[in-house]
Amino acid sequence: MISGADHVVVERGQVAERWRTARWDSLRLITPNWMSRLPGWSYPGPDPGGYMSAPELVSYLRGYADSNAVAVRESTTVELVETCATGLRVVTDQQTWLARNVVVATGTENRAFVPPLAGGLAPRVHQLTAGRYRSPRHVPDGGVLVVGASASGVQIADELRRAGRTVVISVGRHSRLPRLYRGHDIQWWLHRTGILDQTIDQMRDARSARQAPSLQLSGRRHRVDLEALAARGVMLAGRLVAADGWSVAFADDLPATTGAAQHRMERLLRSIEAFIAPGVDDRADPLPAFTAPAGPAHLDLRRVGITTVIWATGYRPAYPWLRVPVLDRHGEIDHRRGVTRVPGLYVLGLRFLHRRNSSFVDGVGSDARFVAAHLTRRTASRACLTATGR
Repeated sequence: MISGADHVVVERGQVAERWRTARWDSLRLITPNWMSRLPGWSYPGPDPGGYMSAPELVSYLRGYADSNAVAVRESTTVELVETCATGLRVVTDQQTWLARNVVVATGTENRAFVPPLAGGLAPRVHQLTAGRYRSPRHVPDGGVLVVGASASGVQIADELRRAGRTVVISVGRHSRLPRLYRGHDIQWWLHRTGILDQTIDQMRDARSARQAPSLQLSGRRHRVDLEALAARGVMLAGRLVAADGWSVAFADDLPATTGAAQHRMERLLRSIEAFIAPGVDDRADPLPAFTAPAGPAHLDLRRVGITTVIWATGYRPAYPWLRVPVLDRHGEIDHRRGVTRVPGLYVLGLRFLHRRNSSFVDGVGSDARFVAAHLTRRTASRACLTATGR
């Protein structure tokens, strides 16, 4: 029971399915273990400052579901959600439900985005997305071009380079922060200063805030920012703009994008310093500035030995089963704090749904409480779920 409402959680695979099947082998969370709090549930282990591996997170979430007796219907695929006379109709490959309320909690990683220019690459160039990457031994022999320099891109590039591969990373807009600052994890500072609790209403441009790139951090306890990658021998290039057979072209924006990331990092660290000692001019020494020189304008992939391109270019919304008029012109669910304009339809787990940490394990609980309260007020303790035959 959730706030007195009958419920069922429908999962196409098993609990935490994406963490089981759509993550690379060595991946760890970029948030420390103590930040894996859920309502009535927190990390119980001996290393609160460590970072869970994907299997550890799967076990953690499974334990949460089991301890709360959450009614999870695994191996059940939603095929259709539509309005009906009594509320909402949910059709799955197992059965159909008539529900007064439906919460869409499919997250932000609905469909990997691969830019159209990928179709211009030679057929012999092996291509895969970050979600399909597993480890260097699963990548064909040869060098690798990683496209995208947010958290996934830099971590994959780092792992491939440490395995001895030739690696080029194509860099677009990105966010740079230190893993540790003044003896604490940077996430500790973001939490303590209230930055993670900032709401979307405080942002000047909500769409831009929701599309901000993820941080160049790793749970492997070493730096993976562009400066560190370059020092390890990774070639930095600008944004990929064209592909023709074995030839690729890059924009000349590398100095601008790395300079902008440096500026944003310095601005955030200044806000941390102001939080530590308001009005004091004696600040900690800033991290060394890093602005990359111009990268190559063109590369012949065959000549430099690159045989694989990994697209770490993010995700786009995809709700082909959602036949309810709640999508905006970008294909995203239009909502206010998880409440859509269709009575009874809610959403959770989106980036910056309300707070900056809305898509974090540590942040979804606040949004869930708000949605649950709205939902239960609406239904006024009436039964809200009916199963029917297919």
